[in-house]
Amino acid sequence: MSDYFHSIVLEEELCKGCTNCIKKCPTDAIRVQSGKARIMKERCIDCGECVRTCPYKAKVAVTDPLEKMADFKYTIALPAPTLYLQYDISKFGRDKIMTALKMIGFDYVYEVARGAEIVTKASNIYLEKNKDTRPMISSACPAIVRLIQVRFPSLIPQIMPIKSPMEVSADNARREFCEKNPGVTPDEIGVFFISPCAAKMTSVRNPIEVSRSAVNGVFSIKSLYFKLLKQMGKIKEPLNILQAGFSGVRWATIGGEAKGIESDKILYVDGVQNVIKILEQLEDDKLTDVDFIEAAACPGGCLGGPLTVENMYVARTRNFRFKSMLPKLLKEVTDTELENTGFECSPEHIDVATLDEDITKAMQKLRDMEELYQMLPALDCGACGAPTCRALSEDIVRGKAKLTDCVFVLKDRVRNLAKEMMELEGLLPPTLDNKSEGR
Repeated sequence: MSDYFHSIVLEEELCKGCTNCIKKCPTDAIRVQSGKARIMKERCIDCGECVRTCPYKAKVAVTDPLEKMADFKYTIALPAPTLYLQYDISKFGRDKIMTALKMIGFDYVYEVARGAEIVTKASNIYLEKNKDTRPMISSACPAIVRLIQVRFPSLIPQIMPIKSPMEVSADNARREFCEKNPGVTPDEIGVFFISPCAAKMTSVRNPIEVSRSAVNGVFSIKSLYFKLLKQMGKIKEPLNILQAGFSGVRWATIGGEAKGIESDKILYVDGVQNVIKILEQLEDDKLTDVDFIEAAACPGGCLGGPLTVENMYVARTRNFRFKSMLPKLLKEVTDTELENTGFECSPEHIDVATLDEDITKAMQKLRDMEELYQMLPALDCGACGAPTCRALSEDIVRGKAKLTDCVFVLKDRVRNLAKEMMELEGLLPPTLDNKSEGR
């Protein structure tokens, strides 16, 4: 896993070793050792929970610097629908935001909301043609797809095999720009996604549904917020370059994708811990009357992403206003736009639980792990630096921890040792005992 890029990193000098993060991580990917948090890269899904949780801002989401635009002759901006809702839409509509993107240096702007409309169409076509597997799970959130790969491998066949709106938008944006500018070749164009979350950065560097991402870089909404705000104050006549209707824009908030599915058997869930509960039910065959599940790692959907600026609830209120301002679609999805929307690669199980390559040794380690677990208090207090007692027992078997890391085990050993020392003192011979008679 050493070559796998992660967009969530630890600023070690800021970490206080407080253990807040280890309890929130959905894949038990964080330990506190030697007074500092440690992220286990093979388990991390870049969901951003630790970024939200850390009171010292020691967990950081990494995206590309804006200077990366200079690497390309032409540049295309892919604004996520979430970007629009960061601003007061009574003053700064989508047209101003898109115009401002051109003013700060982009040659072309393609709405990811349009890509979302294309994905909705492709998803409905797929569901109509493939009725055997239900429910299908949205593939739009890369953190959730990786969660399934790590914790719920049996559900991988139920991931909707349709590319994310980001990838679909990148393909169509590059094609459109080349068609409008004869002589421009695709390799001269840099396509940049403007993201509310770090997981998109990870998915560009380590794509799941394609062998190579069509996106060249990811900028955070935070990094562009004030640059765009400054430019929008100068705009008197915005450009008419809108491409998407409300059906695409509403993807910014939870339920926006699911409501476009042509079925009344939809389920949408936000927040990674809530998603885990639903996936557990699905794995146990307790969800039988659902056709489609929209799952978002961030609370509130993309509006709650760690790279956003505006309060999630304020942004969601603005989204309601868009419904009355926009038609469902500005234009129908074409066959050309629907080309190449399917997965090029299939997600695979990421095995993080194997204790040893040798099956005999692995079985023995599993037995050892169970014995160690029985010796632990099952309080899951986190004082040892592991999120649960079971995680500590696994760390011990892997040689990354010791039993006395548990404060309760250590306390018992200290108490027993003190008792033994007192008993031994009573066994001292008279020649060494200061309390013996004649002294």
